[in-house]
Amino acid sequence: MGFLLQLQESLKIALQSIFAHKLRSALTTLGIIIGIVSVTLMNMTIEGLGEAFRSSISAIGADVLYIQKWPWFAGEDWWKYRNRREIKISYAKDIKERSTYAVAVAPTVFSRSTLRLGSNSMENVIVIGTTDEFIYTAGVSVEFGRFMSEVEVKAERPVCVIGAEIAEKLFGNVNPIGRDLKIAGRTFRVVGVLEKQGKFLGLESLDDRVYIPIGQFMRMFPWRTGATITVKIKNMDEIEEAIEELRGIMRTLRRLKPWQEDDFSVNRQELLLNAYNQTVGVIGAVGLGITVLSLIVGGIGVMNIMFVSVKERTREIGIRKAVGATQRAILMQFLVEAIMISLLGGVIGLIFAVILGFVVDQILPTSLPLWVALLSIFISITVGVISGIIPAYKASKLDPVESLRYE
Repeated sequence: MGFLLQLQESLKIALQSIFAHKLRSALTTLGIIIGIVSVTLMNMTIEGLGEAFRSSISAIGADVLYIQKWPWFAGEDWWKYRNRREIKISYAKDIKERSTYAVAVAPTVFSRSTLRLGSNSMENVIVIGTTDEFIYTAGVSVEFGRFMSEVEVKAERPVCVIGAEIAEKLFGNVNPIGRDLKIAGRTFRVVGVLEKQGKFLGLESLDDRVYIPIGQFMRMFPWRTGATITVKIKNMDEIEEAIEELRGIMRTLRRLKPWQEDDFSVNRQELLLNAYNQTVGVIGAVGLGITVLSLIVGGIGVMNIMFVSVKERTREIGIRKAVGATQRAILMQFLVEAIMISLLGGVIGLIFAVILGFVVDQILPTSLPLWVALLSIFISITVGVISGIIPAYKASKLDPVESLRYE
């Protein structure tokens, strides 16, 4: 009970001191505020990117391989890949026939065009030409209707499957199944609407796309010759063997000599995972550096102010000791004051971080889980304890006689 009374009294004195020196307290918390904004915003961004990444990478599928002209992360060697030959659509059929590990193979080519439905239109929409097996390699689901059939793809019928955003913007509350839609001036019948997929890595929408038979696509956009071939593997445990088999098939199709390098890339989910971890590592390192520097500056500021406070209130300390205040009570009084100043900075920093989070969210996805907020508060309290312990200890050790003489 005595401890709780001392704590209550210390909180009361700390608040009185802070409100008595509002400007000084506000300036003291500035370093803490910057540090907390940095650590909170950094974690909000990492959490937001993590959620978007996990959602996006699940759509890619760990058991799906992508045969493409370019590696996903070319780095400084981009010039080496620029002159590679394009991936042909016909390779998909050969891979399907020769591969022992593939369960689905789908070529995809894309371009951008305008969609029209009566007086409504959507500009710059991604039009993807593919086959009926795309539904398996892409890991997407149909919400209404169905996906293109094998017969429709082979016969090159003018049918299409649209993303959820297109259905919403062009058709509104009207059921789009069976209705006609103009793509680049040509009429297509809508046979299906895909489930809402959201944004890839929180940046690019996957719902404003339209899928048509690849033969129809080549008639409309004959200049778009470069394709991506997606291959879904039977067994995830055999993915390395599948990659080597695909390399062998592709080298045969490309007529490469044994000493020649691959002029294609077999991309996989793991590459994105590695790149994500590196990106998070860089963000974390930069954010940690800024945070530590800001908190050190803020901590020093709190410590200096506490030393000033002890000096200003030396006579008060002498009086309190003369009437029976213990060393623990004096130590607690100044330690609580240091913690309150830091905590005030932490709360203000957290509020600013949330506000800035709304701004950053327009560019990068952010998220504020409870643990991030609690971490910010914990860091604030820790800085207060570290910064206030020495001045508080010094105050508790002051001699009451000497303190009463202090002017």
